[in-house]
Amino acid sequence: MYEELYAQEQKAKYTAALENINVANNVVLDVGCGTGLFFSSVATQANIVVGVDISRKLLLKAKEQAAAFQNVLILQADADHLPFQDVFFDAVFAFTVLQNMPKPSETVKELKRVAELGGRVVVTGLKKVFSLNAFKAVLESTDLRIVSFVDKEDLKCYIAVLAV
Repeated sequence: MYEELYAQEQKAKYTAALENINVANNVVLDVGCGTGLFFSSVATQANIVVGVDISRKLLLKAKEQAAAFQNVLILQADADHLPFQDVFFDAVFAFTVLQNMPKPSETVKELKRVAELGGRVVVTGLKKVFSLNAFKAVLESTDLRIVSFVDKEDLKCYIAVLAV
């Protein structure tokens, strides 16, 4: 049911984000992967894609999506306490995650922790939760540099690509 309600909106976010980042031959982390919709957007280009989500139920659906690819792994994990070593991923994505976290800036710092130096962290901020200024304040509190920022009228969120 999630995919029926939000697939089109999510795919528009993926397309907008991927216009500003190259994932070819990267090790990619999809934090809050949900049902695994993003896998098909990156798995054919990336070396490895790891999807994490806190919801076991959503991960069961993500497992079905991952089965279509040899290079996609899924794992149950909390976005604020990722079970990975520091500086491991080339690109870290967190679509539709920050508005669900108690301290969004701390979540972004955790995403930064697992990203390689010179890597990218991509986050979205739902417009009905974050004003533009509030979302930018979250980003600025993390000491990451904004590489690109998308604020299209047809998207329900802001998209930031951040350099580590």
